[in-house]
Amino acid sequence: MAIHKYLRKAYASKESKELYKERMIQWRREPVTVRTYRPLRLDRARAVGYKAQEGFVVVRQRVNRGGHMRPQLTGGRRTAHSHRNKNLAISYQSIAERRAQAKYENLTVLNSYLLCKDGQRYWYEIILINPTHPNIIRSDKIGAARKKGRVERGLTRAGRRNRGQAKKSNDKAFPSKRAIHRRRYNRKK
Repeated sequence: MAIHKYLRKAYASKESKELYKERMIQWRREPVTVRTYRPLRLDRARAVGYKAQEGFVVVRQRVNRGGHMRPQLTGGRRTAHSHRNKNLAISYQSIAERRAQAKYENLTVLNSYLLCKDGQRYWYEIILINPTHPNIIRSDKIGAARKKGRVERGLTRAGRRNRGQAKKSNDKAFPSKRAIHRRRYNRKK
């Protein structure tokens, strides 16, 4: 554990921030989803479940910041169609995980963490696993995460946070979003 403490201090230093600025200039020219061969933040990657074994894949995903807009509306002017802003109940991290899952369909998202951000974009590193690899099948901790659709079902760390279950204990944000919706829209008149 001691080395991870020193790694965290190194990532918080001024030299590291300047290095990330140089890297961001290069990353802006790269594609949105890029497979890397090792994680940049080893301490964060190990904290979310990464191991330096075969069967683990690291992907750097870029997500645009700002409001979420629907495509331009066509087919006449009706006031019901005039709402272009989407109020999403999911975070940018979940969006990045879903896009990485769509790109690598044969892999399963294990977890992710924030790398850096600038005024227009976020960059996340996403840890994916190959559910058919023998190392993953044998592993006790990660073997349970082999099932497909972890991102869609909100079972990653970002997904749990979106559903109000960020802590491992029973401190859930009550009432749930579903209960609020039921209470609001299913009233007897």
